[in-house]
Amino acid sequence: MQSLLDRKVLTRFGPMYQIERIGGAFVLAALKVPEADYERIAAAVNALPAVAHNYRREHALNMWFVLATETPSGIASAIHEIELATGLQVYAFPKEREYFVEMKLDA
Repeated sequence: MQSLLDRKVLTRFGPMYQIERIGGAFVLAALKVPEADYERIAAAVNALPAVAHNYRREHALNMWFVLATETPSGIASAIHEIELATGLQVYAFPKEREYFVEMKLDA
């Protein structure tokens, strides 16, 4: 496993939780970040404990990240904190439906 992580075949390895079942919440979110401020905004967003991971995209909404909080009300607080820290509007995309995609790998 460590070799796969070291070679970037895998970028992360760990359990997946249905956070809602244990009282938490998560949401996919995005920002429209001016190119000149991208690195500064990324650092501010990534510094927040509710940000699980962050991806750059070639789109008007060019920064996408996942917010994960201990309670559903934590999402609104995290969004507010990001908006205060960045001066940008957060676009939140909560899960509307859940799908199960089974993936089996030959070992």
